[in-house]
Amino acid sequence: MTTTSVLKKIDTLKAKIDAHRPLDTHMLKQVREYFRIGMAYSSNALEGNSLTETETKIVIEDGITIGGKPVRDHLEALGHSEAYDLLFRLAKNQDITEANIKELHRLFYYRIDAKQAGKYRKRRVIITGTDFIPPTPERIPVLMESFIAGLPVTKAKRHPVEFAAIIHREFVTIHPFIDGNGRAARLLMNLAMLQAGYPVAIIPPVLRRDYLDTLSRTHKGDDGAFINFISGVCYESAKEYLRLLEG
Repeated sequence: MTTTSVLKKIDTLKAKIDAHRPLDTHMLKQVREYFRIGMAYSSNALEGNSLTETETKIVIEDGITIGGKPVRDHLEALGHSEAYDLLFRLAKNQDITEANIKELHRLFYYRIDAKQAGKYRKRRVIITGTDFIPPTPERIPVLMESFIAGLPVTKAKRHPVEFAAIIHREFVTIHPFIDGNGRAARLLMNLAMLQAGYPVAIIPPVLRRDYLDTLSRTHKGDDGAFINFISGVCYESAKEYLRLLEG
């Protein structure tokens, strides 16, 4: 399907979801908790976290550790859960600030490395599996300032799902943090989705190769494939959201 046709399908689903609003407190809580676990599991798994979705749920909801699994994997689950809560607080606003981005990263990362959490990297990084070279540390403050300044213009010109995909792509291209940039990008993408009234989007780990391949193409000037990919996962996530409401 073309991106345009997928976006129309997403908007149709959004209209059906909106017809159920406002959700009662119980249903809203259940849906948010469902996606909390799904997002934490999938986003971390894309980066190599070994926890299963069930194990992620146990760690987050019950505070129980999983035998034989790395400590870091547990900390990533807990950190993502905290950052997820911040998304809904920030979604009440219509802008995205540099402080918002730093705080999302800080909440996700402070248990892992408090000194680096929410702070731009001071060292160069190499991304394995790609020939893309992130900007040098000296350029990051200016690039992030320009990124933030350009958001309102891009938002006004593009469909909300396209805007979310572009935010994701531009952020990981800058790669401002020493680690956790992919997860921060997906949180940021979902913040844009929530601010526009759309459900959060989950990228299943099974689609990791397609995700990385289309993202890699954006570094060579081809945004189309990545925007189409993100549109597809947004469509599937919206279908799942509606299924929960009508279940």
